[in-house]
Amino acid sequence: MKVLQKVGTFLGVGGDRSAMPPQYVALADGLVITDSHTEAWYVLASSNTDLMSETARDGELDAANSALARTLAGHECHLRVLWSPLHAEDYAAEAAEMFTAGDWQEWAQIRVGRLDQIALPTRHLLLGVRLTERAGQAQKLGRRGVEGGLGLNSSTIGSRELARLDAQMRRLGRRLESSPWKAQPASVEMLAWMISREQHRGTPLPAPRAGVIAGAKLAALTRGRILPHPDHLRVVDAHGDVTAWVSVLTMSGFPEQMESPGNGEWLRVLSEINYVPEIDEAHLDPDLDPAALIQPVSPEASVRFRVMPKRDALKKVDEARRLAKEQRRSASKASAEDPGRDIEETEDVMAELTRDMRREDVTLVDDHPRVIVTSETSLEDLRARIDAVTTHYGGFGIEVTVGEEEQRELWLEMQPGDQLRVPDLGHVRDVTALSGSWWWGGAKVGDDRGPIVGYLTGSTPGVFRNDVTAGSDRGDATTTAFVGRSGRGKTTAMMLSLLDAGFRGSYALALDFKGDLGGLVTAARRYGLNAHLIETDPKFAGAVDLFKLLAAEGVDVARGEVPAQLSVAIPEWLREAGAETPITRAVNEVIAQGDPATWKVIEYLRQMDDELGRKAGEALYELAQNALGAPFMGRPTGAGSPISPEPGIFVVQMPGLSLPQPEEARRDWTPMKRLSVALMHSMLAFGVTTAGRRDLRGLRKVVAVPEVHVLTATREGSSFLQYIARVGRALATSLLLDTQDPESLVSMVGVLEQLTTVAGFQLTTREQQNALAELLSLPKDAHTRALIQSVGLLPDGEIRHGHCVIRDRRFSCATVQWDVPSAELLTLLDTSPKAADQSADDTPVSMEKVDA
Repeated sequence: MKVLQKVGTFLGVGGDRSAMPPQYVALADGLVITDSHTEAWYVLASSNTDLMSETARDGELDAANSALARTLAGHECHLRVLWSPLHAEDYAAEAAEMFTAGDWQEWAQIRVGRLDQIALPTRHLLLGVRLTERAGQAQKLGRRGVEGGLGLNSSTIGSRELARLDAQMRRLGRRLESSPWKAQPASVEMLAWMISREQHRGTPLPAPRAGVIAGAKLAALTRGRILPHPDHLRVVDAHGDVTAWVSVLTMSGFPEQMESPGNGEWLRVLSEINYVPEIDEAHLDPDLDPAALIQPVSPEASVRFRVMPKRDALKKVDEARRLAKEQRRSASKASAEDPGRDIEETEDVMAELTRDMRREDVTLVDDHPRVIVTSETSLEDLRARIDAVTTHYGGFGIEVTVGEEEQRELWLEMQPGDQLRVPDLGHVRDVTALSGSWWWGGAKVGDDRGPIVGYLTGSTPGVFRNDVTAGSDRGDATTTAFVGRSGRGKTTAMMLSLLDAGFRGSYALALDFKGDLGGLVTAARRYGLNAHLIETDPKFAGAVDLFKLLAAEGVDVARGEVPAQLSVAIPEWLREAGAETPITRAVNEVIAQGDPATWKVIEYLRQMDDELGRKAGEALYELAQNALGAPFMGRPTGAGSPISPEPGIFVVQMPGLSLPQPEEARRDWTPMKRLSVALMHSMLAFGVTTAGRRDLRGLRKVVAVPEVHVLTATREGSSFLQYIARVGRALATSLLLDTQDPESLVSMVGVLEQLTTVAGFQLTTREQQNALAELLSLPKDAHTRALIQSVGLLPDGEIRHGHCVIRDRRFSCATVQWDVPSAELLTLLDTSPKAADQSADDTPVSMEKVDA
């Protein structure tokens, strides 16, 4: 949409360059109290705008205009866009609350190391609103040099006044909470950090007493020295050393028209400004990726603004319109009789603006934007960053310059509790020019808490958190889908999620139809998790015997499931001859003898007097020697089944399954198809009954199905997936689906309505792209298809493994890079044929429990 700056730059009034720095009296939740006035401070939420539809963007922009024009009209406001480094060690403390199993400390530490390596900054959005003047409290203080820093006087604040101010702050906050910014009162710790960070001291923040920071604790926040220079300031520590170089830039010129998306988003693009620092070539690693030299500038913003009440704004616009009209008439009477195009255009623009202001939530705002650039390296590095900022904005037609000879005044102006000091570097324009800057826009997706599994790759940096086991805890859906082409990283992403679930003490069952998840077990064991690998091989005979798998449910469940399974496995001519009857009789007899097993049922059949029963037994015995038949009806060759409902990761590899299509008649099934269906029957029955066990309701459970199209091609498999998806919340069971075929998922309503998170990797056909767009809740248009086509590709067209579009539980979408935190782990989780060949000789230790 067009963002018109319908009123040009005006000379500001009311500023005071020589005013004394603010005298802080107290800090409390949402309040900065000085000796002269009080400000309410709120933390603003980021909005996910990168992949937002045009209609949704326009709606949110209209809501922002309304909040400015109605809620903040007449208030003096101060907007801050701040950055802080991600403290990776904080994740270790979070891990202690999340993880309980295995060597979770080492698991958390490799993620901490990776976070330190990528060094993502974190964006903070804060809005200050002047509430009231503190009548009778202002004191005339002597001037102090900026070297003295921000001061503190002996004023105090009473509990009654604090309570009154708190009520005012929260009353305004409730109105701002319903805005697109979802404002919440800033904690006293956040306010203390915002004030103290300018000193670059790194000292611990003071602890509030009864929710208030005052007195000596407050004084400690502003201890430091700031030395002003013509084009920058130097921050000096207690030892006299320079710890940072800071320069405040002014935004003195904007285009007459700006577009959003585009140059109208002049505050959102702060996160997109990068530069290449000066580095001695002698110290460069010859194998270093050149892209690693590109570093974020992370400039910050300070915008003081006042939204004019609509009556005042209409009066100002009408004055400008009448002035232009008089100029036009005067020019028409002159000899030239040409009023000039600029005068005519101004009159038309003012008339249009008046009409918009009367019809919509549009008014004028007097704003004074500043950009703060900081370097903790050197003055030369600061100037390189400044060049990057001015060049970046210059490409948008926005003039950004260093505030020469006024660095002290501009620096003080950006402090919380201060005032406008340099009014002549401001702009009067409609509120859309400010809200269209989208300071709260960018990229945001994923859980608020939980394991960190990657990072955002949109217009704002940040980590991506995803806890596949948390849906049931918050009473939400529990199904996660990984969708995309082969070789794009979706299976690796699913394995990372399973590992995090394992460290959370979950029971995780992975049905591996392709046979490439062996690395998951190896990685789980490497980090001390209970992990087992079961293969379709005679040496795993009896590993998925239903009598063993369903022992906890009782023999009555097995009494019905085992005959059904064996009736599927026997040749069709025996089933048509009535072999189900002797099979059922054999099951009942084996159960009566105690310690039942499927192989015992087959032996009983082979020794029956009934000829049909003996033929069924012989047929089943021969089929039990097959790699597909041995796991569910073969005689065990080792200890008991490793699959048990206890915390750990269990991978059942079933490569080579040949499942029939739904329309295929049973009599046309080949022996391989019959065994495939029977083997699948074991796993599905076990999955359903384990999920529903009452004694396991408190255990987190995860069922993962890679290559899910293998299941969706059968009626039984489709029913199983929809059942687990629908009952997952009630049974604390999460379902992870990995597929190359989004169309099959879209056709299953039971799964589609239960999706909480979708990871969409690259797809190339129009039909599949449209299906993935539906799963992602994105429009089925050319723009979305182009996005899905290009995601997962580097600029040179090579594959970017692990890059995808995420749709989270809030239906927000953003591009994300799944991140494997170490090279060792990446090697362990390798799903390529090369990795399979290298591990082919490894004997999986799957019949015994691995010590954690």
